[in-house]
Parts: sequence; structure tokens; C-alpha cells
Amino acid sequence: MQAIILAGGLGTRLRPILETIPKALVPVAGRPFIEYQIELFHARGVRDLIVCTGHLGHLIEEHLGDGRRFDVSIRYGFERDRLLGTAGAVKNIEPLLEDAFFVQYGDSYLLVDYRAVMACFRQRDAPGLMVVYRNHDRWGRSNVVVDGDRVCVYDKSRKWPAMVHIDFGVSAFRREAFAGIAAGVTTDLSIVHQALIEQRQLLAYETSHRFYEVGSPEGLQEFESFVRSGTLDLLTREAL
Repeated sequence: MQAIILAGGLGTRLRPILETIPKALVPVAGRPFIEYQIELFHARGVRDLIVCTGHLGHLIEEHLGDGRRFDVSIRYGFERDRLLGTAGAVKNIEPLLEDAFFVQYGDSYLLVDYRAVMACFRQRDAPGLMVVYRNHDRWGRSNVVVDGDRVCVYDKSRKWPAMVHIDFGVSAFRREAFAGIAAGVTTDLSIVHQALIEQRQLLAYETSHRFYEVGSPEGLQEFESFVRSGTLDLLTREAL
């Protein structure tokens, strides 16, 4: 299985921590955050990783290399002149993409069964799937309306009465989902999601685990507490 990690953001909410390092390398219990992501991917069968970088991205490549010491393959997509946005970053590495792949935010730690998600996705005739969590506004504002097995509304700016789910931070796509994205143009992943929703082609996969993120000081502190509790190690080993 293949996953794209979107690690090109500026991480403005974590300044001044990120003035000299990219968000992917922010320390959590003495280790860079991205190492936790890679170890979870490995434990759950995702061994082909592409890291899309921007801000201080060379430091990520210097730290991770080709991924051999993590028993995975790591390649890179660089946004050299300007940030291309979350969809533009994926379009930028289009020649490296498999037919079906995950796209995950670089500041998210997601205890999801990647094997089960991909198996579900490959069994269905749809170009996109969003993993969702029944959030009820507990961890951030819920922003997804699910109708059966489809996402019918995804809106980060407006609140809908039926919004009880939240975008979990990982989606699965087929290459065709990015066919309409212009190369080299800054484009957000929500554009791809919205286009699929309009066609009733964005599947919903509900997970029962909550998500963690390190994109804010509060989220970083919470994830560090989670790591130090030892619970993370137990949950990761469940997949082995």
C-alpha cells in the first residue's frame, strides 16, 4: 500500500518552535513526530511512502533518507518555488502514484485500520474515499454530513445541523481523481473532495478511534501525553 504524507505546510500555529525545523520534525517525547507516523504505517501494512515537502523540506529528507532504517521506502515531492496546496502537492508527484493510494495530513496521527480501508476502497467503483469519525464537535468542529456510505457535505466554514462527523485526516484516491487538477497550480484537497461529492463519488468510511494532531500547541501537548502514557505502543502493536 502507498501513502502520501503532506508535510509542506508552514506550521504558523507552532511558531516559534518551527522557525528552524519543519512541522514533521517537531519533537514529541524526544523523537520527531513523523517517525511515529512512519512506524504506524509500517505496522499496518503501508510500506511505500511519498513525503511532499515545502518549508525546510530538505531537513526531512536528511533525517529520514530513503526509509531503509524504518523498513519502508520513502520518496519525496518537493515544492521548490511556492507551496502548491494539498491537492497541488499530490498532482506534483503524479508519476509516482499507484492506481490507489492514501493521502494523509503531515500533522495527524490516525489510529485507523489502513488495510481494511484500502480493501473497502478497492472493492468499490469510486475514485475517492474519506475516513470520517463520529465527532459531535468533541475534537474540533464537525464538518461532514454522511448519507449512507457516501459523503454528501464537506464544509469547514459553515455548520450544518446534520454534521456529526469530522474529516479524520486521511483519504484514499484513485489517480483519476486528480485528472482535473492543473499541474503547477496551487489547489486545495477540498476541491477534489467537493468535485467527487457533487458526483456522489466520495465514499465514507467510519472509524471508531479518535484522531490526534500536532498542528496546534494544545494538540502537540495532548499527543505527547498520549505517547508518554504508553497507550500508543499498545495500540500500535495490535496491528502486528
